[in-house]
Amino acid sequence: MTARSSLKTRLAVGGVVIAALAAGGGFGLAKLGPDRPAVSESADRHVLYWYDPMVPAQHFDKPGKSPFMDMQLVPKYAGARAEANGAGVVIDPARTQNLGVRLVSVERGTLSTDATVAGSLAFNERDVAIVQAKAAGFVQRTYGRAPGDILAAGAPLADILVPEWGGAQNEFLAVRRTGDAALTSAARQRLLLLGMSPATVAQIERSGRPQTVVTVTTPTGGVIKTLNVRNGMTVSAGQTLAEVNGLSRVWLNAAMPEALAAQVRLGQSVTATLSAFAGETFSGRVSSILPQANAESRTLTVRVELPNPGGRLRPGMFATVQLGGPDRPALLVSSEAVIRTGRRTLVMIAQAGGRYLPAEIRIGREAGGRTEVLGGLSEGEKVVASGQFLIDSEASLSGLQPRVMGVEKPAQARPPVAATYETVGRIEQVASDKVTLSHQPVPALQWPAMTMTFRVENPSLVRGYKVGDQVRFGFEQTPTGPTLRRVSRAGDQ
Repeated sequence: MTARSSLKTRLAVGGVVIAALAAGGGFGLAKLGPDRPAVSESADRHVLYWYDPMVPAQHFDKPGKSPFMDMQLVPKYAGARAEANGAGVVIDPARTQNLGVRLVSVERGTLSTDATVAGSLAFNERDVAIVQAKAAGFVQRTYGRAPGDILAAGAPLADILVPEWGGAQNEFLAVRRTGDAALTSAARQRLLLLGMSPATVAQIERSGRPQTVVTVTTPTGGVIKTLNVRNGMTVSAGQTLAEVNGLSRVWLNAAMPEALAAQVRLGQSVTATLSAFAGETFSGRVSSILPQANAESRTLTVRVELPNPGGRLRPGMFATVQLGGPDRPALLVSSEAVIRTGRRTLVMIAQAGGRYLPAEIRIGREAGGRTEVLGGLSEGEKVVASGQFLIDSEASLSGLQPRVMGVEKPAQARPPVAATYETVGRIEQVASDKVTLSHQPVPALQWPAMTMTFRVENPSLVRGYKVGDQVRFGFEQTPTGPTLRRVSRAGDQ
């Protein structure tokens, strides 16, 4: 071997060694280098883009931290749409805790029918007294009253001079002096018909002098709502001088939302609290439900009468009203699990294998953090109570359609109805649980004429039959063998 060939040989061996070292060194560098995100980009898990679950519409072409939230971007894999359409959104169980997903069960329980609404105090319009002039006259004096004053029963309002009473009173006194009891009684009755009170007539009899000035007083205690009498004015018979509203009882008008109207009934117990009387509770019962709803606030007015000893409750005060009711059984779900989109109401149902499926539901009342489910869910199902909005955005991004009410569970298939075959034959043997028949062919089963035994489940079918009877019968093919279903004498057909 020449020196030149020996050199080529050594160079070739050295090149192989260097290549091997380079491969080994590269492997070592790869092991010692910084960790990279473990993103699977195999053919069946190809990453389409990265996105922020809080802003799913914004796509990114590489992983990293979200510019919107302090969290890592999430990969969107090819084929996820088809996978979601098949059985729901799939979330890696390792990410479930990071998303804060919390599940709750759909359970049966009792839901309180108590309702808390706002209300205000108002005058009791059933306790109103109208003060009118009983005769035409002139106001000689007023007593300094004004609307809003609170008066006791019998408080004076004004002194009115009634000239036409003078002649009738003088006539009465003249008749009275005659001593004629019948004429005196008739004259007294005339005074009463002219509008004088019995007290005024009695005073005329005692004093023997006409009383043409009458003092108008309040017939009941309360507050003056209107006052239409002034010093020096002329009044006519029947003219309204004042309006007095009693304060012994007041109305509490509660604004009940239409959605809760079905929970209110007459006589229902009510409690109210007022900021003016902290720590004090006032009790009453529903006296009426007004027939017309408020078109602007979409509420019904529920009226409650409250006793008002001492006049502490003032019309115009605001109150917090609680209407009590019995607890009712219902299918319940946590209110925080309910997603209201405006067009429909959804929940996210947790399924096996980390899958989540949106489902449309119909809800009813809500109380104590729980919502009544009227349709779309079944008892025992698990729904997402925390993190459901992230899953819902992923479902919307994947084009996943919610489970529709009424078809959330496939209908249970009915067992097929067994076919009944008929033929005629002769009874060879008969017992309560079986009968042997020599029968004609059964074309539907491709049976020739033969003698065979049939089971009898109902002994009454063969009661009264004996060996040798010609019969028409029907039977079914059951797992336990041919079974007789009906039988009749051949001559009866």
